[in-house]
Amino acid sequence: MFDSTVVVGAQWGDEGKGKIVDFLADKADVVVRFNGGNNAGHTIKANGDTFKLHLIPSGVVRNKQIIIANGVVVDPKILIEEVEMLRKMGYEPNLMVSSNAHVIMHYHKVFDTSGDKKGRIGTTGRGIGPAYSDKANRTDAIRVADFVGGAFETRLAKILENKKEELLKHGVIKAAKELENYKTTLATEYRKYADFIRPYVYDTSMVINHALEDGKSVLFEGAQGTLLDVDHGTYPYVTSSNTCAGGACTGAGVGPGRITNVVGVTKAYTTRVGEGPFPTEMKDDEGERLREAGCEYGTTTGRPRRCGWLDFVVLKYAKMVNGLTALAVTKLDVLSGMDKIKVCIAYEIDGKKTDRMPSTIEELEKAKPVYMELDGWPRWSDEEARHIARSGLEALPEQARQYLKFIENKAGVPISIVSIGPGRDETIVV
Repeated sequence: MFDSTVVVGAQWGDEGKGKIVDFLADKADVVVRFNGGNNAGHTIKANGDTFKLHLIPSGVVRNKQIIIANGVVVDPKILIEEVEMLRKMGYEPNLMVSSNAHVIMHYHKVFDTSGDKKGRIGTTGRGIGPAYSDKANRTDAIRVADFVGGAFETRLAKILENKKEELLKHGVIKAAKELENYKTTLATEYRKYADFIRPYVYDTSMVINHALEDGKSVLFEGAQGTLLDVDHGTYPYVTSSNTCAGGACTGAGVGPGRITNVVGVTKAYTTRVGEGPFPTEMKDDEGERLREAGCEYGTTTGRPRRCGWLDFVVLKYAKMVNGLTALAVTKLDVLSGMDKIKVCIAYEIDGKKTDRMPSTIEELEKAKPVYMELDGWPRWSDEEARHIARSGLEALPEQARQYLKFIENKAGVPISIVSIGPGRDETIVV
């Protein structure tokens, strides 16, 4: 009757979801972004171009119906920049933005960067956390419906008055008398943004549900990764939204019975950006080699990613909390040329071995990885990668096939896609 697939990160984000969503979007009718904000970055290489997106769903390059749903916090300036960038590259986004999504304001970004200097949880400084905080507090938030409506400036004035002390504390304004000027400047700037965005605003939950009822295929695109989920991640070193598959239901306004598939995206190794414990992190030349070979620098911030071996404690936890039905393994090519490859199969905490994800950050900080060592395989060229993708899984070196089989068996989830390079033509469907 309908087909709906949720794509989520099975690690700490940056797993290559953009490429996988773009690949799967070929057969989808609608692509929906359901969480996060422009703290996420998805890179797509297609038609000879490289697209770096932060808000707009990856399906835009396939000319699909794309939706920014209610669970997303929207920086209107960034959204407009992305629309204009796509237009210059020859793509007119068939875009809808939920009227129930929340808007990131200038002061949210200042609060974010100022506040993290004390807490050091590794925020991107894009205003995501403060915007979600206002959403949860209910009194000082601005939804897209408010933003493009006639009462925006009245609401903004009330919110700024409520936040006057906070604005002073974080240096947004230097003195109370500057509040009126700040309000006027902000209203003028954001009024232009609202005029641009207004034609794209819809009740997207209704649109998505009608699409499913009409038998259309809907692809739900998650941002960040399982271990950054505000409820199920390595708290407090997490993001401010639900990054797990369940977030697609609340973040897009569909019932759980509507979801038919959940694809977890995992790198063939592990990376993490920002602060927080990372048991398999490689702080040596091998870790640096992975970083350079995998171009492991953040799409959003440019920060170098921390690199480590594949962690099955994390992967099995992701299977559990997301209900994964399939895995997409990315960047298998980055491991080519290594003689030996390590995988973490358990942790040792206070002398005891466990394959359970620790429930506290204190336990995770003490976790020492228990490794198995597997055989590596020879490095392949770009031309060989394209040949392998055309020929299928059997064209991979034997050791690479064994590595994938090990992942599949150990994680307890079938692998459906293997990425062996950044291009669309460097993808194997299993």
